[in-house]
Amino acid sequence: MYQDYDVIVVGGGHAGCEAAHAAATLGSRVLLITMNMNTIAQMSCNPAMGGVAKGQIIREIDALGGMSGIITDKTMIQFRMLNRSKGPAMWSPRAQSDRMRFAEEWRLALEQNLNVDFWQDMVTELIVEGNDILKGVRTSIGVEFYAKSVVLTNGTFLNGLIHIGEKQFGGGRAGERSAKGITEQLIELGFESGRMKTGTPPRVDGRSLNWEAMEEQKGDENPEKFSFSDETKPLENQRSCHITYTNDKVHDILKTGFEKSPMFQGRIKGLGPRYCPSIEDKINRFAERERHQIFVEPEGWNTVEIYVNGFSTSLPEDVQYKAMQLIPGFENAKIFRPGYAIEYDFFPPTQLKATLETKKIENLFFAGQINGTTGYEEAASQGMMAGINAHNKVYEKEAFTLSRSDAYIGVLIDDLINKGTNEPYRMFTSRAEYRILLRQDNADMRLTPMGYKLGLTSEDRYNQYQTKQANIDSLTQLVNDFSLKTKDANPILEEKGLKPLAQGMKAAQVLKRPEIDITTLSELSPELKEKMESFNQKELEETEILLKYETYIEKEEKLAGKLNSLETFKIPELFDFKSVTALSAEGREKMNAIQPKTLGQASRISGVTPSDISILMVHLQK
Repeated sequence: MYQDYDVIVVGGGHAGCEAAHAAATLGSRVLLITMNMNTIAQMSCNPAMGGVAKGQIIREIDALGGMSGIITDKTMIQFRMLNRSKGPAMWSPRAQSDRMRFAEEWRLALEQNLNVDFWQDMVTELIVEGNDILKGVRTSIGVEFYAKSVVLTNGTFLNGLIHIGEKQFGGGRAGERSAKGITEQLIELGFESGRMKTGTPPRVDGRSLNWEAMEEQKGDENPEKFSFSDETKPLENQRSCHITYTNDKVHDILKTGFEKSPMFQGRIKGLGPRYCPSIEDKINRFAERERHQIFVEPEGWNTVEIYVNGFSTSLPEDVQYKAMQLIPGFENAKIFRPGYAIEYDFFPPTQLKATLETKKIENLFFAGQINGTTGYEEAASQGMMAGINAHNKVYEKEAFTLSRSDAYIGVLIDDLINKGTNEPYRMFTSRAEYRILLRQDNADMRLTPMGYKLGLTSEDRYNQYQTKQANIDSLTQLVNDFSLKTKDANPILEEKGLKPLAQGMKAAQVLKRPEIDITTLSELSPELKEKMESFNQKELEETEILLKYETYIEKEEKLAGKLNSLETFKIPELFDFKSVTALSAEGREKMNAIQPKTLGQASRISGVTPSDISILMVHLQK
């Protein structure tokens, strides 16, 4: 009954689903073990995917052959491209999702993969021989499963503790028990662990809200989608979200619960996310603000359940209720369940290799919140990378990693393994040095060839990429070579209130004007317009970005090339950094602990100075 597997994935959240899908699609025999088959891919917090930098990650997952983009497209109820008023490096896709359908589509996708088996149970122990040889896992009912590699994606379940006011009880999520045993065993095996905290807001009955008292927030007029494939289509209909605000009266009621707040009274030991604070934390830290924004988000097409984004809290439920009813539109609100905070175990990610394999136990991989991250998107990307590398390790293939200039996923993992984190790590565009290169629109151009080489991206997707690339090259050549005539262009420019051309100019030069977009450019010549009609909107947009920002893109590419040269400077395996006495004491200590593989990796370790890198380079050259 219990066969041996190539890869066992522990946990059925976003990281676990992508890990199982990636390993199985590549050909591994995979067992996904989850405590509850009905909560596979559950959106534990807000029913949304994407956002600033997170949307870029979903597009990167899709370009490599992962499923999060496709699942989001199939189940979204609203799409918005954030930061359109800024440059293209900041444009970030975000979708409001149907919570129930999202989980259903993920489960169906996994069930359709014949290489994936399922087991509903709690994993309580790893089967390890001699403290470093991984054999498999043991579950709460005593069943043993053997595998060549294991990916742990435990989310918030490891010794999870839920807080509501002065009440606290074990749980990995509302209504679900926490996971026991793994933390204690890993500590015995020499791993370092810590505690983190996150929270979630109340859920309310949409039938009890006064929508007229709130601002409507519609989706984009011409919505896009996440996946670059033709498997999904943009939304034709969308559901609106709404915005309302707290006020002084709301804040005053919330303050009455501070004496029972687990956060303020020290009952919560874990560190919470700085960039997603609870409402009590917001009114405490930003006391000068008279109000805070509340995003009122539907949980699906047909359900009346509403997610109150911006009102995350662990205050007593009666305080939550009284304060909420003073928010405009919430005067008669009915709560489905109160907000709560949850503490859970994590393992500092400096204990991992770039492949997300642990340094202490071979063939054991960590992905998601166990590594100290927060967010579905961050978890999903780690799961996919761990699944790929677990498969590659089993089949003795080359490890797969992404650099900081390849993808936001590369930035995420590089930050985690070199800098670690003492608070839930969330991705932002500001964390990436090469934001102009790592745009959401070009994720397929950057990563689809890599996904195809791995075997994760299909032949159809690769052919689609090649066609798009060829068309962009042709369009770029056309715009660079085509000369606009003043007699054609100037009447149209003057009609639009734009500066006319002093003389004939190349179309690419005119496109570099801030007020000229590629659609306007095509109108400046009947001949050019006719030639450009054969290209689709995405190809036009991509070409416009490449030409408008050509100088900046070239600068970033040169900078990335220079810095990547340090990545080719290898450091010997198990190198003793303490033997290099000229290094700073902190540099020796940090590098000895993390054991960087290249000078580039060493340069990004917190506490390692540029002079340390110079000294190390000279020492290694000798």
